[in-house]
Amino acid sequence: MQIDYYYSLAEKNLSEYRFYHSKMVAKAAKELALKYGADSAKAELAGILHDITKEMPINNQLQLLEDNGIMLDSVTKSSEKILHAVSGAAYAEFELRINDRDVIDAIRFHTTAKADMTLLQKIVFVADFISEDRSYPDIEIMRQEAEKSLEQGMKYALSFVIKSLVSQGRCIHPDAIDAYNEIIMKGI
Repeated sequence: MQIDYYYSLAEKNLSEYRFYHSKMVAKAAKELALKYGADSAKAELAGILHDITKEMPINNQLQLLEDNGIMLDSVTKSSEKILHAVSGAAYAEFELRINDRDVIDAIRFHTTAKADMTLLQKIVFVADFISEDRSYPDIEIMRQEAEKSLEQGMKYALSFVIKSLVSQGRCIHPDAIDAYNEIIMKGI
């Protein structure tokens, strides 16, 4: 299918705000792919679909996962911010019939990251943090780190998220900890 189809689908399924964000992530992902030597079409596709189920009712997300035999860990079950990444990957795979595992996993791990990420997965994770629509504290530092390397961008993003979750007394997904530890152990 043409990329225009997925943009139309996102526009139909998302609020104006969330659709704009998804377009900006797709743009950032495509730009990062061109910079770092990944497939820009796959990056754009994963970017436009990364939040495709974010505004879907929780019960519908859970039903989608159950219908496709996807079991959730306890941290994901307790966090809507993580749940949409898992349900979005399932939606892409089972409803949209996207059969590219790297695209599916880029959607799946765009919120938590994980150890041993592929180039595409790193790109979508970082793109979600640095897209033009983002305006959180330290965004310019985050963008500068992503310009240095994807790993520098990931390290900064993971540090930011982990500190934020700890300060709020919220759970941290083990995948995020594994991703952070991997980067630190590499000396980045």
